Amino acid sequence: MQWLLAGIFGAAAGGAIAAVVAREMMRRQLRAVRAAERRARSAERLAEIGSMTGGLAHEIKNPLSTIGLNAQLLAEAVSDSEMAPEVKSRLTSRIAALRRETDRLRGILSDFLEFAGQLRLDLRPADINAVVTELSDFFLPEAERHGVKLITELGKPPVSDLPGLASLATGRPLMAPVDVKLLKQTLLNLMLNAVQAMGGPAADGAQPLGRGTLTIRTEPITGEHAEKLVRITVADTGPGMSPETLARIFVPYFTTKGGGSGLGLPTSRRIVTEHGGRLDVTSELGKGTSFVITLPTEAKRPE
Repeated sequence: MQWLLAGIFGAAAGGAIAAVVAREMMRRQLRAVRAAERRARSAERLAEIGSMTGGLAHEIKNPLSTIGLNAQLLAEAVSDSEMAPEVKSRLTSRIAALRRETDRLRGILSDFLEFAGQLRLDLRPADINAVVTELSDFFLPEAERHGVKLITELGKPPVSDLPGLASLATGRPLMAPVDVKLLKQTLLNLMLNAVQAMGGPAADGAQPLGRGTLTIRTEPITGEHAEKLVRITVADTGPGMSPETLARIFVPYFTTKGGGSGLGLPTSRRIVTEHGGRLDVTSELGKGTSFVITLPTEAKRPE
């Protein structure tokens, strides 16, 4: 009899525990479902806001173009007028300020649309050394105008990575699948930032002062068990950045330059990330800054 009662009470206790566990599991599932619904609503709302913001930016660009055109016509009218020279000078100065601000707003909107829009990469095998060489040749006059020495250091892949002896006669290309246009855009932005950090251009007719060195370096990264990568370094000998500035440089709209949009570096990082790579930075006050782009040599397969 005691054995029977113990069994009954044991079964009842087990059933009660099971019921409590079941209720707790149901509550957790309900919480998870509600959290998922909130996330879905939030994502939908963000997508809606993003679409509205992009449309608003496009709508603002149209009247800005009209303002810019009318400012130009007004400047021509003032120039051709017979008003007093001091009045003409004052009006010309104000119209020039209006045109500058209009152009700045147009640039900010263009940067925003590029940052917020969808990136469509055209990935094709390209010789990274050839890309860097072409861009360095293009950028050399700008570097010289700022009194900056431009150095290009091209790395070569190991001979074992080359398909045959014929490759040895072609300059040993450093290949990676990239969107050449977007990669050049990223590198050009980093190079412009470096040159600007080392000082402005020389005055007209003046000999530019030696303000520093800008080095563009490429190198392969290989290891027995490591993924094969390509590294591109953009290093300057400028003033460097404080830890506080360094921590925020990839935050959208943060800028230390007057008139800058603060979207150049976030856009550059996004382009590199879309390539399956990384954009890292190191900097030290008084010694300079180095941006390092690391790219895979093989296209990532979608998961």
